[in-house]
Amino acid sequence: MLTDLDIMAVLPAKDINRAKDFYRDKLGLEPAESPEEGSLFYRGGHGTGLLIYQTDNAGTAKNTQMGWATDNLEREVEELRARGVVFEEYDMPGLKTENGIATSDWGKAAWFLDSEGNILNLSQRA
Repeated sequence: MLTDLDIMAVLPAKDINRAKDFYRDKLGLEPAESPEEGSLFYRGGHGTGLLIYQTDNAGTAKNTQMGWATDNLEREVEELRARGVVFEEYDMPGLKTENGIATSDWGKAAWFLDSEGNILNLSQRA
């Protein structure tokens, strides 16, 4: 059943046009389509996708909402910083970042906020 289906992330945006600008200008993504007014759909690798829809609930989650897996975290962080993305710094039990990157036995990760306050992540398995 669900095992064979593509997975799609869904993120909220208070301002869909501001979100579209962020995802284009900062992340280099262009929407594949706009299924309906107030929403954007982006295609990712391996059948994945991202739907962004307009709602006043955007930016209220305090957890990671979506992430990308990479085989070169430092390169991705460097390229995104060059585009103006600011990475979060954390210092709490079990999670400490240095220059925006956390390292542990499982690998490395970095977090940033999109224009709508959603917490996004990049990770690289060890």
